[in-house]
Amino acid sequence: MSIRLAVFDIAGTTVADDNFVAIAFQKAFRDFGFEIDQQAINPLMGYKKIYAIELILQKTGVDYNADLVDDIHEAFIDEMIDFYEYDNNVKPLPAAEETLQTLKEKGVRIAFNTGFPRVIADVIMSRLQWMEKGLADDYIASDEVDEGRPHPFMINELMKRAGVANPKQVAKIGDTEVDINEGKNAGCGLVVAVTTGASERFELEIHQPDFIIDSLTELPRLIN
Repeated sequence: MSIRLAVFDIAGTTVADDNFVAIAFQKAFRDFGFEIDQQAINPLMGYKKIYAIELILQKTGVDYNADLVDDIHEAFIDEMIDFYEYDNNVKPLPAAEETLQTLKEKGVRIAFNTGFPRVIADVIMSRLQWMEKGLADDYIASDEVDEGRPHPFMINELMKRAGVANPKQVAKIGDTEVDINEGKNAGCGLVVAVTTGASERFELEIHQPDFIIDSLTELPRLIN
């Protein structure tokens, strides 16, 4: 069955992320007196960020409340907005724009979803101008649905907006465990993991996506 909708993750999948998100997490926690090792953060990439912050706090074993979670989340948002608005390292991954263009020419609708809240997603999409360039049709953030990844709600909403009723006509592409499981939970016809972001190939293999690729240049041959 032909793929009509391709849903891409953003950071680490289509946009370069040389640990920038993890570093912003660390700084946000440090502002409130917590030193968090990057190894504790990496497994939570792709999750809804406020939920990831709560999971990290749970692992520290300290008492915390909702106000502390919100405060760390706000600090993280401020760090990410500043980064995505002004940093010269914000750029598409190699071949990302060419791949998006190739899929558009195949008649595939392009959408993005993210564990970031909408305010960060808006900044990224504005910086890259992908909607204006005709490389993206839609995007959604984790705070626009009841539950983020690995729940399928973001994909379900993108399907509804695109008029795609059959999940077998949807491809999900991402760089984390929760991207893979999101695609599976949504019943996507194609679930593709990429090694360009937070996870190494052996970490992705455990979760059994349909394909694992090292570059987005490999994607068009897998679709249609």
